[in-house]
Amino acid sequence: MNKMRTIGMIGGMSWESTAEYYRLINQDVRQRLGGLSSAQVLLHSVNFAGIERLQRNGQWNIAGIRLAEAARNLEAGGAHCIVLCTNTMHLVAPQIAEAVSVPFLHIVDPTGIEAHARGFRTLGFIGTAFSMRESFFRDRLQERHGIATILPEPAEQAVVHDIIYRELCMGIVTEESRTLYRSVLQGLAARGADAIVLGCTEIMLLVRDSDSPVPLLDTTMLHARAAVDFSLAQS
Repeated sequence: MNKMRTIGMIGGMSWESTAEYYRLINQDVRQRLGGLSSAQVLLHSVNFAGIERLQRNGQWNIAGIRLAEAARNLEAGGAHCIVLCTNTMHLVAPQIAEAVSVPFLHIVDPTGIEAHARGFRTLGFIGTAFSMRESFFRDRLQERHGIATILPEPAEQAVVHDIIYRELCMGIVTEESRTLYRSVLQGLAARGADAIVLGCTEIMLLVRDSDSPVPLLDTTMLHARAAVDFSLAQS
């Protein structure tokens, strides 16, 4: 039987998307190994209300300290890697990565690798206002993978953000919001996006490939797959 390395997940931001991570990781392990196989995982799930408050107040350093502590706890518990189950909080990824000695699997890298493999050179990007306003995702995509990024118009960014926090993080999915997202996706494609990054781990709860005129790159799925790749790699 394959020897697995333990995946350390920092979740709860929101738990809706963390549940998808857990499902995707376990499904992938079962598909690869068969039978009753499931993933070897440690989960540290934070209270999102506290993290969201720090986001809103711009207290990113304090948020980074809290998530770094979660990462240290996972490593102490036996995790062989750290997976931060949220795009937005990768803004403090350096703090988390520096707090542990095990690998930190950054969410941008599997997205960049997938885009490069499929020949995409310009990606549309949608996510929270924090992820669209700050450049941490786009910078890493450009610097490490040579891929350019375009954003929705400012009014569209506000719509995308509000739906994430008011609906998707609460497990609410509506056709009205799906229609609004479709319009944003169409606008990015019209402005030259070869594909579009779903740069928030909740967005895949709302839209699918059929909602977009160009391919979608779901960071949740790609990140989960990278975690399984690491777990099952022969060390």
